[in-house]
Amino acid sequence: MKLKARLRQKEILVAPGVYDGLTASLAEQAGFEALYLSGAAVAYTRLGRPDIGLSTASEMADTMTLIADRTALPVIIDADTGFGNALNAQRTMRLYERTGASALQLEDQTYPKRCGHLSDKSLITRQEMAGKVAAMADARAAEDTLIIARTDAVAVEGFNAAIDRAGAYLEAGADVLFIEAPQTEEQLTEITREFGSKVPLLVNMVEGGATPISGAQNLEDLGFSIVIFPGGVVRALAHTAQAYYGSLHKCGSNKPFADKMFDFNGLNEVLGTNDMLVKGAKYDPKSD
Repeated sequence: MKLKARLRQKEILVAPGVYDGLTASLAEQAGFEALYLSGAAVAYTRLGRPDIGLSTASEMADTMTLIADRTALPVIIDADTGFGNALNAQRTMRLYERTGASALQLEDQTYPKRCGHLSDKSLITRQEMAGKVAAMADARAAEDTLIIARTDAVAVEGFNAAIDRAGAYLEAGADVLFIEAPQTEEQLTEITREFGSKVPLLVNMVEGGATPISGAQNLEDLGFSIVIFPGGVVRALAHTAQAYYGSLHKCGSNKPFADKMFDFNGLNEVLGTNDMLVKGAKYDPKSD
């Protein structure tokens, strides 16, 4: 189902963060309907660096291409600031759309940006961001490709300014609004009260971040349409990998960690190796 059509349903859409073909396939196997390609997760995994604007558009596009080759699920891709001005944002739209993204998330931070739950952020003007949104709308090839406009104003200019900015981005052509890092459930409620009847709303759950963690059902009851858990998988895998490497270094063997990992056959089962080999065999030339 197209993401645009899915958002017409009342049930909230839970989009877990992914960063490569493996995590995308595992999320699909778990039953999710859509995925979120997190710029932070790409920085964490491909670069081993924090989310402070170091990931490039080409690195994100390469990652999106690999994910689209692995799954047909709709993917929301983090477009950061569009990587420049309105013309850069248009180029990002065309690039990401060609790689198979279903929605692009654009934010109003200055470039380079930083994680929405880090301090000392700075913003471009409301007018410049609205221009980027309009430029991306003009550049998209398909009406089904959505523009998610994110404002980071809560931490910089205050909650009321964030509401005002979100309204301006909606007028400029945003399909979904994302007010980043509200600090209380009262603020979450105010967001849905202001915009819930006008446009789908996205909310971000970051473990240890500024927004109180809440379950999908509660967020649906508040009036949100999409909830993303962008970096959770990286935090989970990094925790496991740290323990794995520590065990291997200490013991010189994987045996003490065996009950916490797939063996060779187990991983191949998850990857669908046998099915792929059978499929490939259909194309092998027959011997005389």
